[in-house]
This record gives sequence, C-alpha cells and structure tokens, in this order.
Amino acid sequence: MSFEVLEPGMLALVQDAGRHGYQHMGVTTGGPMDEFAFFWANRLLGNDLNAPQIEITFGRFSLQANHEACIAITGGDLGARINDQAIAPWRTHHISKGDRLDFTAPVSGLRAYLAVSGGFKPAMKLGSCATVAREGLGGLDGKGAKLAKGDTLEFEKNASFVEAFLPEPEVPDYQQHLRLGVIPGYQYRSFPIVQREKFFSCDYEISQNIDRMGYRLKGDAIHSDLDGIISEGIAFGAIQVPKDGQPIVLMKDRQTIGGYPKIGCLSALDAGQLAQRGPGTRIRFYLADVAEAEAQRAIFNHKLETFKTSLAGA
Repeated sequence: MSFEVLEPGMLALVQDAGRHGYQHMGVTTGGPMDEFAFFWANRLLGNDLNAPQIEITFGRFSLQANHEACIAITGGDLGARINDQAIAPWRTHHISKGDRLDFTAPVSGLRAYLAVSGGFKPAMKLGSCATVAREGLGGLDGKGAKLAKGDTLEFEKNASFVEAFLPEPEVPDYQQHLRLGVIPGYQYRSFPIVQREKFFSCDYEISQNIDRMGYRLKGDAIHSDLDGIISEGIAFGAIQVPKDGQPIVLMKDRQTIGGYPKIGCLSALDAGQLAQRGPGTRIRFYLADVAEAEAQRAIFNHKLETFKTSLAGA
C-alpha cells in the first residue's frame, strides 16, 4: 500500500509527534510545527495520535495513489485537489487507486498535514521518524532528507472509509489578527519594566527569516539587563532576545541550548498558530501564565478524546 511522490514541492517532511527524551544529548525534538492540526488529522481517521504524517509547507506537492486509501487533510488550505477537483481541508477523503492528489499554493496558512488511515511507515530512529535535516535524523530512510520526486510512501492497510470532519467553529482562522500569550520565564524580570511594556504594547512583524528552527520578528527593540547567560536548554516556543533586541521565537527544529536572555515562552498550541503565518504578518503578545496554557491544552485534549468517543459509537 503506497503513494508515489510526483512533485516534492518546496518542503514536504515526514513527521510524527517528535523525538522526545534526547535533548540532553543535543538531539532536538522535531515534530509537527502545528500540533493542533497534526493531532486532529490523526483523530479524524481514528489513528494513534503519534501516527506518522506528511507536513507540507507552501504546497506544490503532488502524489499518486498506488492503492485505495482513506486520508485526512488539516492545517493550512494549500489548495488541495484530487484529480483536479478542489477538496476541503479539516475532513477525511476517499482516494482510489491511480488518483492524483495535489497541494497547489497557500490560500490560508502555510502548512498542511496529510494523514492516511493506519499511518505511513517510515524508518524509525531513536524512537521517532520526525525529520530534522540539520541532525540527519528522520524521514523515509531515517537520514533526515525531505521528500523527493519518486519517493514511495508506504502505509498500513486502510480501514473502510469513514466520513469525518472538524466542526466549522473549531477550525482555526489563519487570517485573523494573532494575539499570543507569553508565559514569563525566570529571566523575565531581567528586562526592565519599560522594556516589558514596550514588548507587550507594540505589534511585531514576522520577518523573511523564518524556518523550522525559529521565527525572527521585527519591531521595537527590547533589551535585557543581562549581558549574556550561560547556554541552557530551550523549549519549543521560547522567545529569546539577542543583542539587536529583535525577538526570535524558537520552533521545533531549534538548537537544544542557547545563550540569549528569554523574556518568556509561548504554549505549544500558540506556537503552532504562529507557524501558520508567513512574512509580513503582524502579531501582538499579551502576558499569560502557566494555568492559562494548561487550561488551553486540557480543553484541546478533551475535545480530541470526546471526538474519539463519538467516532467509536458511530
């Protein structure tokens, strides 16, 4: 059971939920930039939440089905089409043998997630298939390569097609103005009050310098009283501030340690929202706390579990 890659696009990667437990060895987690979209794609199909998927950035990605399949597409609307007929994201679709699946160009959002019933079957390295090119880990052969023309994407034998979709009120709007909650870290107070007020009162623009390692922002420069710090571990969503005062949000393929002061950290779900925005997008931060982030995640997890129960009883 497989798909063949006809056009690889700008960046299409095999990802699961990430390679956890190795950051102390300098191995970053990798995994989906947008966890909300990734986990919903698997849940729509009734897959294990960690089942491998394809993360497609910017589109121009095409596959041909060598066998019948049931798929789900979530995340950004990249103009997906089956045999040149437009299809909607955030729902399941039936694919027949010989069908062509295309992701054309972004309509809303930057990254789409393609899941197949049963999950794809790539090589596993350190307990994960998450692709991190810099570290040479993950992907189809475990060596960190992005998908290329002619690659064969094997998957488990599909269950019968089940129509499922995320209700419209739950679907993220990637074009709305983005406000992101910042959980202050222990270096937060090294930024003088004036600098903190500046950070939370101005809009920042996403620069051209964005990738899976980090998002560099442009706006009012802020500065810490710390000249530098001893390199320490960095979390997904951490906001570090280098000497030029322009914040950088660290993403899934970040280095595992860094030596710049950090004003705080985004929740994983908020960082995923940022990952769906491109250069020129304006964002604003507000002061949040751990309790708010935990509540946000608990609600998300509850909706996933509730949806699973409703499918099982269908």
